[in-house]
Amino acid sequence: MSNIKNAFAGGKTFIPFITCGDPDLATTAAVIRAAAENGADLIELGIPFSDPTAEGPVIQGANLRALSGGVTTDSVFDLVREVRRDVTIPLVFMTYANVVYSYGAERFLKNCADCGVDGLILPDVPFEEKEEFLSVTRRYGVDLISMIAPTSENRIAMIAREAEGFLYIVSSLGVTGVRSEIKTDLSSIISVVRKNTDIPCAVGFGISTPEQAYAMASISDGAIVGSAIIRLLEQYGTEAPEHVGNYIKKMKQAVSRASSS
Repeated sequence: MSNIKNAFAGGKTFIPFITCGDPDLATTAAVIRAAAENGADLIELGIPFSDPTAEGPVIQGANLRALSGGVTTDSVFDLVREVRRDVTIPLVFMTYANVVYSYGAERFLKNCADCGVDGLILPDVPFEEKEEFLSVTRRYGVDLISMIAPTSENRIAMIAREAEGFLYIVSSLGVTGVRSEIKTDLSSIISVVRKNTDIPCAVGFGISTPEQAYAMASISDGAIVGSAIIRLLEQYGTEAPEHVGNYIKKMKQAVSRASSS
């Protein structure tokens, strides 16, 4: 069983997203540890990129702050090596194809395997174009995680059948960001997924409250939260780890309630 599948084995899963290097790498390391200590089952780590097309203004801002602070892909790998001394839950990179291309796909994936990264999400790579990355990710035992959006429609079954690690279900059209309500008919999307794979699926984009996390975990295998956590980092800066930890504890309690209901 892959490390990622293990994260889903104990019930509903809570997955926070953190942009590496916002406000600095030492704070990112402290936030990763706070997340793991307060119930995160898997953590998505964003490698900063100058044009993060899937992101809303909150995470775009985090990318720009990290880049202006001098964060590089190499420094992110160093960060992961450092936190892997005591953080054992799965870690997944979320970044853009250009980051992997410019670094060199072979070198990038070898570093992922060496430092303990379990999966890779590339939101700007369509399902039909994933093959060029798949041969390299498989060589190094890193799961290439697919996304299913409300626009995927007749491709949902095909994407589900070829899924690795877990499936990232995008709750809404548009970019990431906090939403007051999620109106997409996710149940029907997840029903198609369930018929085609036993790979777990988690819902992201727009989730910020325990009530939303509970609702999404009730119909899927877990909830993913990014912008609400990045807002705490923007608000509290280097003091953010404690606040993020408290927030994650509440969100994990909410998704755990969905396990027992």
